[in-house]
Amino acid sequence: MSDAQKFRFKSDKEKGKGFMRTGLWSWSRHPNYFGESLLWWGILVAAAPAFRGWDFLTVVGPLGLTLLLLFVSGVPLLEKSAEKKYGKNADYQEYKRRTSLFIPLPPRK
Repeated sequence: MSDAQKFRFKSDKEKGKGFMRTGLWSWSRHPNYFGESLLWWGILVAAAPAFRGWDFLTVVGPLGLTLLLLFVSGVPLLEKSAEKKYGKNADYQEYKRRTSLFIPLPPRK
């Protein structure tokens, strides 16, 4: 859903310039990465009743993916890129202050 919202935003010549801050993007600066992480945690939870013994080590998959997205490849790279592109924009700084980094939460006042 977040990718579809971003695609529509970028397709709109009027709004497509700038940064996305509506829809799911008003609740999280990286809702697509949150969704990816949530998908893998959901698969783990759905499969957990069938786990026996060492099967529980499969938690490494969702945990590793989430850590990579949050601290290595996903969020840090995009945050750095956005800061470089929009860092001097007061609207962007306000968006960052009000909007959760990863987990979708209502915007702060």
